[in-house]
Amino acid sequence: MTAEFDYRKTAKQVLDIEKAAIDGLYQYLDQAFNHACRLMFQCPGKIIVTGMGKSGHIANKIAATLASTGTPAFFVHPGEASHGDLGMIGKDDVVLALSNSGESSEIISLLPVLKRRGLPLICLTGNPASTMAREANVHLCTRVEQEACPLGLAPTASTTAALVMGDALAVSLLEARGFTADDFALSHPGGALGKRLLLRVGDVMHKDDQVPKVGLDTLIIDALLEIGRTGLGFTAVVDDRQKLVGIYTDGDLRRTLDHKIDLHHTCIAQVMTRSCTTVHAAMLVAEAVNLMEEKKISGLLVLDEQQHPVGAFNMHDLLRAGVI
Repeated sequence: MTAEFDYRKTAKQVLDIEKAAIDGLYQYLDQAFNHACRLMFQCPGKIIVTGMGKSGHIANKIAATLASTGTPAFFVHPGEASHGDLGMIGKDDVVLALSNSGESSEIISLLPVLKRRGLPLICLTGNPASTMAREANVHLCTRVEQEACPLGLAPTASTTAALVMGDALAVSLLEARGFTADDFALSHPGGALGKRLLLRVGDVMHKDDQVPKVGLDTLIIDALLEIGRTGLGFTAVVDDRQKLVGIYTDGDLRRTLDHKIDLHHTCIAQVMTRSCTTVHAAMLVAEAVNLMEEKKISGLLVLDEQQHPVGAFNMHDLLRAGVI
């Protein structure tokens, strides 16, 4: 019987080779890297990222990372660029070109036009003696000792190194710009992070008659009906002026039952929790989530300035809103 191939052994070898490729990048974080960052930071236009084949896939990802972290950028396919897409590149742009060999014919054919238009050119290659490296205003070396592919043919460690160098550029620019989590959310409004950072409590809370609320003299059994009506797992308890004086939750019910209190003849005021955590409608949902996690509670009441309950929500509402 043929022994099963050891996939894990090969995988570990790949990880070791690619880890060595990343470690090797430290030696290339020199003044050229600083120069490239300054060109991109001071660019009044956009960063045009280009690459062919596997380098093109990496270039596309780098462009997306730059754009989402505060540096306007987009990917231009070098093959399409020579057939009209060069018109997408403006006079204030900076070009970042990727090629492991530094001899990509599609990119080299664009160099005379880029030079004539006076566009700063940053080339990221694995060959400092290549045509692209010589023609660049700034060359960033991403040379690797070996590919993880045992045939030395499929770009593996080299594409990893290029991707990591691109991330290093993007994050360095992010830090230099003082780019914040709120800035990130503004460019990701459809994602969970954007929702979490931009949504306010008022956007997710239940309002009007969907806010569970009972008076001080309400019997426990009737308060339970109110909790069941809204399905939030708690109800506000208010005084004659509709101001919050307490809360009654599923947890309070368990304690009530443990003490064998008569649900049909006892008022909610005798068993409610008087001191409870509340929020206001303008609070960021992110802050509310942190508060709920800190207090280990699953729902919150929302009060106005007069301490009137105007909203309520629980973890299920946050899940439906896509913020957790």
